[in-house]
Amino acid sequence: MKQCLLLILVSFGLQAQTISLSGYVREKGSRENLIGVSVGVVGSSNGTTTNAYGFYSLRLPANQAVSVRFSALGYAAEEKTFTLSQSLQQDILLSPKAQELEEVTVSGQIDANQTPQMSVVRLPVSQIKQIPALLGEKDVIKALQLLPGVQKGTEGSTALYVRGGGPDQNLILLDEAQVYNANHLFGFFSVFNGDAIKNVDFWKGGFPARYGGRLSSVIDLQMKEGGKDHLRGEGGIGLLSSRLTLDGPLKKGKSSFLVSGRRTYLDLLTMPLMSKELKTGYSFYDLNAKLNFDLGTKDKLYVSGYFGNDALRIKEQVERTSSTIHTNSGLGWGNATGTLRWNHLFNQKLFLNTTVAVTDFRFRLFDDFERIRTDGGANRSTFTEFTSSIRDYTLKADFDYFPNNSHQFKFGALVTNHRFKPRAYTKENRESNIGESDNQLFTNQEFGAYIEDTYTHQKFSVNAGIRLSGMTTHARTYLFAEPRLTASYALPQHWVLKASYSRTNQFVHLLTNTGTGLSTDLWVPATERVPPQQADQLAIGLTKAFPKAGLNLTIESYRKWMRGIVAYKEGATFLSFDEGAKPLQWENNVTTGRGWAYGTEVLLQKNKGRLTGWIGYTLSWTVHQFDSLNNGKRFYPRYDRRHDFSLVASYKLSPKITLSANWVYATGNALTVPQGFYFTQAGLGQTFPERSDYLGSRNSFRAEAYHRLDVAVQFHKKKRWGERTWEVGLYNAYSRQNPLYYYLKTENSPQGQRTTLAKRSLFPVIPSVTYNFKF
Repeated sequence: MKQCLLLILVSFGLQAQTISLSGYVREKGSRENLIGVSVGVVGSSNGTTTNAYGFYSLRLPANQAVSVRFSALGYAAEEKTFTLSQSLQQDILLSPKAQELEEVTVSGQIDANQTPQMSVVRLPVSQIKQIPALLGEKDVIKALQLLPGVQKGTEGSTALYVRGGGPDQNLILLDEAQVYNANHLFGFFSVFNGDAIKNVDFWKGGFPARYGGRLSSVIDLQMKEGGKDHLRGEGGIGLLSSRLTLDGPLKKGKSSFLVSGRRTYLDLLTMPLMSKELKTGYSFYDLNAKLNFDLGTKDKLYVSGYFGNDALRIKEQVERTSSTIHTNSGLGWGNATGTLRWNHLFNQKLFLNTTVAVTDFRFRLFDDFERIRTDGGANRSTFTEFTSSIRDYTLKADFDYFPNNSHQFKFGALVTNHRFKPRAYTKENRESNIGESDNQLFTNQEFGAYIEDTYTHQKFSVNAGIRLSGMTTHARTYLFAEPRLTASYALPQHWVLKASYSRTNQFVHLLTNTGTGLSTDLWVPATERVPPQQADQLAIGLTKAFPKAGLNLTIESYRKWMRGIVAYKEGATFLSFDEGAKPLQWENNVTTGRGWAYGTEVLLQKNKGRLTGWIGYTLSWTVHQFDSLNNGKRFYPRYDRRHDFSLVASYKLSPKITLSANWVYATGNALTVPQGFYFTQAGLGQTFPERSDYLGSRNSFRAEAYHRLDVAVQFHKKKRWGERTWEVGLYNAYSRQNPLYYYLKTENSPQGQRTTLAKRSLFPVIPSVTYNFKF
């Protein structure tokens, strides 16, 4: 007993001999908080990193001169010496590093020796802007598609399929508010304007306990805060859209603002050129705004929001001998998010962030029909509308606690009130004053609480945590425990061995026929009839650094087990009707099943020198099984791809010219095609019965392999007012005809009719020119 007491007293004595050094690390000039900055004692393994708000806390020996180094990607390292006799709050300013030809450092991954976490990538926005893109539209999501373990949907789509998961299994956070549908232009572009984004963290596995609610990935985006020193501007003019971002101080050194907008002008250019008989217009816009206030040394306030919308309108007028027909139809969807965050520093060891967030997603499909008779007959007018929406209200508290240099605790809780309208249907006959409607409304409450600890001791690091996740409906309450564990061990010669395990649960589902993540897919909640999805993922990996060559090698293998995944029953869609001509309840349209995914990923990065970029390769399998689909047999889902390869490179030819290119290759999608056909006696054409003997096994056909080359060149020039960049690019440079879909084509020949399988492609080679500026 005396020995135990002595050990406790010695422990407290050792603790008393250290003193806290804490503060914020910011960018010099703009005073933007810097995330993930390495803070370490020179000549020691003691260190930490800044959190999502730039805060750090480090224990230093009392009354000893100690040098502390602050370093971050793209910034000049800062080294300061401290001799502490009492706790000190010291803010640090890092200067952006000039881009020199001899050493250009671009990295897409957190240094392996700084964290036990695996399967996580941090992509600098500056690197994203160098990657060639469709029509010059730089896109965060498209950049993530080039990483190993990530499959794209169809040609041009921003849908992400991460390690065998579907597009609904990605948790997308913008300033901690969920974004349910991140697509513009039917999935060809995402809603995230790179000029407004400061940081992107992408998790494929090994999820820390602070993240929950999705099975496959986390995309955590933080908006820029706005400079506190002077007004800045950035923008561009492209073939598809233009954008402008402004930020600057409200009160110099104390508060700032950011406003960023983007809009396409396809409708403005094409509508005036169309005839009055048929007019088609499409447009999208997005707007980001943010305010932040320093309320003293211990309190900070952030207010941010995103607003975006897509609209497709078709107006048609048809003149007939006895009537005139007017139709006005359209499709629209949009997102709105709002976040209020308060940071409070209790002391040098305890940091709190409190968040109130609102998310609203809405979708609308309508058709307005009117027939005006000129022969005296009765006019006819009908209006039909389908809508779908989600609205969330979230309250969350997250704590960071730094007891010593070996441990960093994170813990917190959240509650979200969901209001789902998966489908509201309205039909009106205006002449007879007859209308019908069918509205589906679900509300539930999702909640969670977590604790995690990052422990570091010499060569060994571990992040261990547990999350309690649950959901309450009017009929049932779900509650799950989700253990999380990630560990790493430093081996000789810059090798690091890592392993992770995570269990996740998901309380929302995406009903889709297309597999593309379009806005016509429906978000629905878990209910007592359709339970939540659940997954377990196990991964092991090796990383190797080659400091002299500026190379980093990562190899990871994973295995994932999924339960409760959802799919439409055979022949069902979100527009399905029953015999009474009313929409079916969505719960009657779906079936649940299981899934398995496993594979190996290889990533080789070059992050130093004129030439930077990466090579990625994935070998993977994904398998699904539903009792009511494919006769209960296992099958490959559409997005299962055996091989996936990507090559991304950027070469700084001179201070004024940057060359970039990426080449991708992937095994073709798994598709279902008919195995037979017949003609009706009336000769009206081929018809395909919904029978497995005609359709064959589900997704048993493989499309052609997908491959594409994109190239671009950027011309930079310094101006008195700032900098301008011209970018010229080619998307699909060698015009590969990648299949979008297949169909049966019947042709007449001297030997009779011949039916073959034909493909449709979407994009040939597409040139682009973009003018970018910054001041």
